[in-house]
Amino acid sequence: MKDSTYKFLQVVADAQLTFIHFTRIAIFLVMAWIGGLKAFQYEADGIVPFVANSPFMSFFYSKDAPEYQQYKNKEGEVVPENITWHQENNTYTFSYGLGAVIITIGLLTLFGIFNAKLGLIGGLLTAGMSVVTLSFLITTPETFVPNLGGPDHGFPYLSAAGRLVIKDIIMLGAGLVVASDAARTLLRSQRPASLAKA
Repeated sequence: MKDSTYKFLQVVADAQLTFIHFTRIAIFLVMAWIGGLKAFQYEADGIVPFVANSPFMSFFYSKDAPEYQQYKNKEGEVVPENITWHQENNTYTFSYGLGAVIITIGLLTLFGIFNAKLGLIGGLLTAGMSVVTLSFLITTPETFVPNLGGPDHGFPYLSAAGRLVIKDIIMLGAGLVVASDAARTLLRSQRPASLAKA
């Protein structure tokens, strides 16, 4: 192996902890941004198909799927009748609460830079949230291209919604990595029982 290649690999290897901290920061930025957007009407409307069809979350809404399909708002669109339906559906109240939860998970993950216990919780919650999000690929019809006459529809042809959801597999991996790092830090801080008795 050339010296230059070895040195490059050594630099990358030595930066592992820095990269893990960067991953924590990246998770926080995504969580804070997406969580913050949950306070706005267009984002709250946008998650309705996912929540309404989910066996884990649909109970938060007052209306059953697929009734929401009659009251969809395009992003940036304001239709008073649709807004009223979403208010009755508990769309906005749920979205506010979900946003707060997402931001909290992001903060816990970020705090893992300074506190391994909080980082472990944040990483595991990030992974858990991602598993729920990925389940939308199974429960939400809108995640695949509908059959409107074209040759490419159904599985594996992801729609815009599906392409958004599948990216959470990256968040799942990132959450597990930072959780593992936090767990390792906690283990290092604990003396083995045999040494403690000595």
